[in-house]
Amino acid sequence: MIKKKMLGPLTEDTTKIILESISDGVFTIDYNWEITSFNRAAEAITGISRKDAIGRHCWEVFRSNMCEEDCALKRTMEEGRPFINSSGYIINSEKKKTPITASTSLLIDKNGDVIGGIETFRDHSLVEQLRKELSTKFKVEDIISSSNAMKKIFNILPQVSDSDSSVLIEGETGTGKELLARALHNMSHRKKKPFIAINCGALPDTLLESELFGYKKGAFTNAMKDKPGQFALADGGIIFLDEIGDTSPAFQVSLLRVLQEHEFTPLGALAQEKTNIRIIAATNKELSDLVSQNRFRQDLYYRINVIRLSLPPLRHRMEDIPLLVDRFIQKMNIRQGKFIQGIDKKVLQAFMSHEFPGNIRELENIIEHAFVLCSEGYIKLHHLPGFLSLPSNINEEIDSDPVKSAQTKVITDALARNNYNRSAAAKDLGIHKSTLFRRIKKLGMTL
Repeated sequence: MIKKKMLGPLTEDTTKIILESISDGVFTIDYNWEITSFNRAAEAITGISRKDAIGRHCWEVFRSNMCEEDCALKRTMEEGRPFINSSGYIINSEKKKTPITASTSLLIDKNGDVIGGIETFRDHSLVEQLRKELSTKFKVEDIISSSNAMKKIFNILPQVSDSDSSVLIEGETGTGKELLARALHNMSHRKKKPFIAINCGALPDTLLESELFGYKKGAFTNAMKDKPGQFALADGGIIFLDEIGDTSPAFQVSLLRVLQEHEFTPLGALAQEKTNIRIIAATNKELSDLVSQNRFRQDLYYRINVIRLSLPPLRHRMEDIPLLVDRFIQKMNIRQGKFIQGIDKKVLQAFMSHEFPGNIRELENIIEHAFVLCSEGYIKLHHLPGFLSLPSNINEEIDSDPVKSAQTKVITDALARNNYNRSAAAKDLGIHKSTLFRRIKKLGMTL
């Protein structure tokens, strides 16, 4: 049985007991930056004993990135004010990187004199591990999503990647069409062979043909020697033709022959060359409309449209925004050497109310813009571009839970797209009608 004892006035002994009992690491320093106390949690997090820590400079014990760049404790000692929840990492005794948040303050004795500094720090290894486990559940290669529409694509990617059939990827600009093409390549038996991406909309016909088919010496002015094209260089691999809807009918005839006969003729050549490539095409246009307008060959359309994958725009998968934001912050923290912890709740609300015409690429650019203005802590509204703001008509009850807000917006948008036909909206979302009804009820939506 645990013996209970009443806690009297705080003495030096009871203060030590408290410091030894808390789960946060605590240490103090004097004005020589030498550690004067080191609690039990600090020993556990760093793997360094109190005996080895006391008397040493704090940077010798922690070997933290904060020591090198932006030490919160140093700023506290210089400016005389506390700093709360500064993010960083330490290198423990096993030479492993441990993510932490630290808070610092001046150390003041009973006479009110400053005698040093104190820092508390919290180990975030478990949080980071859980975050990584959560993100991998919604990740295929470099694509991350928790939306039902994307999960349907994830489910068939293994079968699609095993095939050698042509693939047509549809989606608005910025939805990640090239990422999906690279994922197919990396999951396929061709992964050790080249993956070559060509933006068809960026090149005129003559350059596009010489780039893909190559040319022979003397084929045109300045053709001083033979140059192999990408169809030859990518043999055994994958050619990704982005914005194929921007190509001319003349080029489409040449491409059709490659798909039908698996052979091509370099410019200025007399003989045809064989090629073993897989074509993945992408477009931000509706190719079937271009076919009906005689702007895209019908026979080529059916050749590249063997397997069609449609990437939804970000406004139809708003529940992915927290995952994507987390991914971009991780990437930019590494690239820029910063330690941004995340985004403020109001920033997430502003994202949920934005249409994102530039899709995922626009979201990444917004985060990069915020990184220029935000040096630590959380990204706030004033770090965002001027066109993003928090709408005045936001529903506070819904927005108190941003994830709920995202789910509500996805369902509302699906209903609006389908003239509020719930069966059609459920089909649009890739779920059963009864599942949609349950979600509407759970979210407390009034239709």
